[in-house]
Amino acid sequence: MNLDPQTPPAPTPPPTFEVMNLSKETLEALASMGYTHPTPVQREVFEPAVRGKDIVVQARTGTGKTAAFGLPIVETVVRRNLAKVQVLALCPTRELALQVTAELERLGRPRGIRPVAIYGGAPMNRQVEQLSTGAQVVVGTPGRVLDHLNRKTLDPESIRMLVLDEADEMLSMGFERELSSILERLPKGRQTLLFSATIPPDIERIARDRLKEPEFITLSGDHIGALEVLHFIYLARGDKLEALLRVLEVENPESAIIFCNTKAETERVAEALERQGFGAAWLNGDLPQGEREVVMQATRAGKLRYLVATDVAARGIDISHLTHVINFDFPESAERYVHRTGRTGRAGRTGTAVSIIAPQDIGHLYLLRLTYKIRPIEKQLPTAGELKTREEADLVQLLADAFLVTPAHPDDVALARRLLSHEAADQIIAGLVRDHLGARPEAAEQAAAARRSKVVPIAAPRDTAPRDAAPRDAVPPAGAPRAEREPHHAEGSRRGRLRRERPLKPEASGEAWVERGARSEPEDLLDIKWTAEAAPIHHAPAHDPTFAEIFVNLGRRDGVSASDFQRVLSEVAAISRAETGKIRYGNVKSERRLIERQSRRRCRAWARPLSKLYGQESRERRHRHTSSECRMGAS
Repeated sequence: MNLDPQTPPAPTPPPTFEVMNLSKETLEALASMGYTHPTPVQREVFEPAVRGKDIVVQARTGTGKTAAFGLPIVETVVRRNLAKVQVLALCPTRELALQVTAELERLGRPRGIRPVAIYGGAPMNRQVEQLSTGAQVVVGTPGRVLDHLNRKTLDPESIRMLVLDEADEMLSMGFERELSSILERLPKGRQTLLFSATIPPDIERIARDRLKEPEFITLSGDHIGALEVLHFIYLARGDKLEALLRVLEVENPESAIIFCNTKAETERVAEALERQGFGAAWLNGDLPQGEREVVMQATRAGKLRYLVATDVAARGIDISHLTHVINFDFPESAERYVHRTGRTGRAGRTGTAVSIIAPQDIGHLYLLRLTYKIRPIEKQLPTAGELKTREEADLVQLLADAFLVTPAHPDDVALARRLLSHEAADQIIAGLVRDHLGARPEAAEQAAAARRSKVVPIAAPRDTAPRDAAPRDAVPPAGAPRAEREPHHAEGSRRGRLRRERPLKPEASGEAWVERGARSEPEDLLDIKWTAEAAPIHHAPAHDPTFAEIFVNLGRRDGVSASDFQRVLSEVAAISRAETGKIRYGNVKSERRLIERQSRRRCRAWARPLSKLYGQESRERRHRHTSSECRMGAS
């Protein structure tokens, strides 16, 4: 008698691209792109597409639609020996056109297929040159494609396939007239693939009138993705901008797209966020193409925390690490809402949609509930108590960043545990915190600014070694005297100034303790980290001619901090810390309002005397030169 339990059947592994009978070149291209398994939309579209059928596909954004029509294009549609335009793909925005072109270029590179992107805002002559030198696939926006057709710089006679990507969005953006004009000029025997997240009546009419017996493939729309994220609404009866700032303080999203209904609103909201210290940039149709590309590159790389955009400008933007979608202006249609919120919560990630609701938006909210059965959870705007909780959390994080960079001495840990058992422990700790942080408003603002400007990296580059491979600081022996464990602080100073310092390493033997404040051999200025150290507070005397006020532009990308500037003053100009006033930070506004604004800081210091700083030759002019401006790099 067999007592072994029945072995459950092994799960069926997902199919690979080999089941689609692709060529060796295409399989190599997919492998180089990191694709191993086809998505459902890619499997469903490939077979009818290679048979020449017209197809209407409903699938949500981010499901692999580009490769779904890209694989048939590179496999069967494009004839490699024919140097003419054979495929035309229309996209609603230039960003999506560039994204599709890059994907097709990677797929078709082993087979020598040449795609070209044409869109408004770029030089026409360059696009004409690309079209005349043998482009086989054209990806463009309807307006610019129609311009080329009217100029006869785009010959449609050899076009065998038309792809309408995000067709519902093109219609909602008002491109119906351009689409009709383009369709009239294309060959009647062409094949048409229509992709859309929703199938409104206008899409059904185009499919009925312009396509030949189309095959409908329904997988999932954006509303399916919208159902998989958390939805919240905040009712704002007053200033919506103030409500948004309060929500951001409490929600604290890692990355978000903030949608506005007008161009002017995007600029107003982005500027307000930047004034509060958030890393934000706006994106709308008025932004020059060069600056748009800079903003989008920073957004995709995870260097920009908040992108404030209109629906038109943000269409086609695929940000894999997006955690929040925030509707500053509630959309006027339910379809636009699901388009917006379907951008977050992809690939198994958790997504959150937050909407600021004004009284006039209640009707649109009810329509959303009736149409897609999406019922957002109503929340009250953050109260003063919640904002106080956030302030305290910022201060706790500030302390953690200051003291968790190096291991604590065992004697200090034992003393801390004994302190917690004291009957007045909260009073003692409160005094220590006050002594460390100093003036509470200034410390709270510093902690909040650090949180607002923080950007969570998405991933390290593949070809980049770990940034910090050095060992952690050594822990002093338990029996070491306190003088060896902690540098002496001058009387009257407070241990409250945070500065970045080069990492300290143990001696070669690995046993001797290196003092926290000790300096070893000169190291790279980039090899630095945050530590807490005493700094006496000095204020620049008003109207004192012996003081110089110096403004230095310091950037995170340069890897330079205020402590590095102080070190230069001490080691090069022989100006001691006692002769240097308080170093303060503040935001520096950039003229171009690009991403560089979030990483630039202004450092102000007062130094005495001027002869040490400027040299002997400037001693005679020190009464005339009371301030200067300089830039310090990390070289």
